[in-house]
Amino acid sequence: MSEDEIVIASGNKGKIREAQEILSEFKIIPLSEVSDDIDVEEDKDTFEGNAIKKATEISKHLNGKKCISDDTGMEIEYLNGFPGVYTKRWHKGSDRDRNLEIVNKLKGVSKENRKVKCITAIALAEGEKVITAVTILDGYIAEAPRGEYGFGFDEIFELENGKTLAELSMHEKNEISARRKALEIIREKLEKDSLN
Repeated sequence: MSEDEIVIASGNKGKIREAQEILSEFKIIPLSEVSDDIDVEEDKDTFEGNAIKKATEISKHLNGKKCISDDTGMEIEYLNGFPGVYTKRWHKGSDRDRNLEIVNKLKGVSKENRKVKCITAIALAEGEKVITAVTILDGYIAEAPRGEYGFGFDEIFELENGKTLAELSMHEKNEISARRKALEIIREKLEKDSLN
């Protein structure tokens, strides 16, 4: 691997494409293409902590190669920040099962009390050296899942305009994407103060 390559700790085609688009001076390589025996436990109590742990452990495993990792989830104000860092793993079922369970927890709760933050943390590590970015998108938990696009909790994450993330076109979603904004911050930090 050369200096201008970054391993991404994801197999998600959308995430890989987005990273390639924003970090265009680098070649983004999915982790599965360089190693299939790394499994990092996300046991930190912040999204940033999980992203840093994953990126640094994988980078060290790959002899200090650049590695980028993200952790994303939502914090619901009414539920004291639940599900937080457990967004993907607090419930065993599918995304839809989890989403319906959250909608259920907020049954009868007024819109102003359904506030939610989508938090994305991205870490780029090169051995011990690491840069991070954390971005937030504010919204509300919808009263029922809506929309055909997106994944995860997109279908219940409602914006100020009344649309869920899953009702937005790819272009509209890119305009407000917390992950995209975080990647842009990473790119700026790389330009200013290279990890090398």
